Amino acid sequence: MTATVIAHAARSGIAALNVVTAALDADPRTRALPVVFAKSAREVAAAIAAASGPVVVAHSFYSTDFARAAAELAAMPRERALHVAGGVHATAEPSATLAAGFDLAVIGEGEHAFVELCAAVAGGRDPRGGPGTAWRDRDGALARGPAAPRRPLDDFPAANLRHGRWNPLEITRGCVYACSFCQTPFMFKARFRHRSVADVRAHVRAMVAGGLRYVRYVSPTSLSYGSPDTGVNLPAVEALLAAVRAELPPGGKQYFGTFPSEVRPEHVSAEALALIARHADNRSLVIGGQSGSERLLAATHRGHDVAAIERAVALCGEAGFRADVDFLFGLPGEDDVDRAHTIALAERITALGARIHAHAFMPLPGTPLAGAAPTAIAPALADAVARLESRGAAYGQWRAQAQLADDLVQLRARRPRRVDV
Repeated sequence: MTATVIAHAARSGIAALNVVTAALDADPRTRALPVVFAKSAREVAAAIAAASGPVVVAHSFYSTDFARAAAELAAMPRERALHVAGGVHATAEPSATLAAGFDLAVIGEGEHAFVELCAAVAGGRDPRGGPGTAWRDRDGALARGPAAPRRPLDDFPAANLRHGRWNPLEITRGCVYACSFCQTPFMFKARFRHRSVADVRAHVRAMVAGGLRYVRYVSPTSLSYGSPDTGVNLPAVEALLAAVRAELPPGGKQYFGTFPSEVRPEHVSAEALALIARHADNRSLVIGGQSGSERLLAATHRGHDVAAIERAVALCGEAGFRADVDFLFGLPGEDDVDRAHTIALAERITALGARIHAHAFMPLPGTPLAGAAPTAIAPALADAVARLESRGAAYGQWRAQAQLADDLVQLRARRPRRVDV
């Protein structure tokens, strides 16, 4: 029997779907399965109609896209198709995900679980009960299979080479810092796993052959590459960047420590900046600062102080880099004193040439702060950020994110009661 896999590749889940569909090529049971990428409910419906056997429709989305994903699912055919949701929201909120109409949720890392799921469907077996799966039993209760193993990153492709679907290459998974507002360490565990230099280089070689002109990376903390702990392994970072540079075509570029990754402020050093300048093409760095309040930095387990942020910005300026510093407004318990410290830090570092990348706190499912209430962004803080924006010293989607935070609170209030078996 042949199963067709349809990836509903829309918005926040595109890169994740590239990766899990690429994982099918790493297993002889699934590497021949046809894969179709569909951007809309209409394209999903057409792909289901064209398939000759069983169909797995893969969905992946962030918590902020959950309502939209559920609405799109309602417009898709249900007969002949098994609708599977994965990603951080499905992992953190499997009951709500299944209540929205998805047939299965993949919990945790998707590659191994998705391969086993698709192999079961292609073999005519029920995939419920496979590793990393969650579903609703006949009584409507949440049921789970065994946890999927956390395998080395090199076991699975970092991009879909067969279909020429490129994405930033994940070089590190998991995070030892476990900041209380971030989903990454609580989905992938608070430890690092790194993709090898040889594997990254092989991916870049294949992608360049397919027309790639630039490389970006995914990492929770870029200068942690190659390190097992909170230290920095600059030889490992240099080996990675030098190997990729050797594979790039003339005029090809690589970007390190920029979106969709960041650099921790205490990792910034003159040596690290010189290394990045030698091998990478960006002259800006995204630095995770988050707050000018020592109290809030400690409460959210950031692992650095305000002085580290200021040192990092100063070092960037001396080395010819612009620092784009992430700030997180509206953290639970934020008060006027915290806001004053944050505004003062923003003024000091923008005077040194930094830009503020402004975000609003969102109570993301699966984090220690999932049940916390965001603090309303006070007028004094909003006015201060607006003044920075007016002179080009701040940017970001913090206003829209404040609304999304309210939406997440409402979603939390409406979620079904969890019944685990």
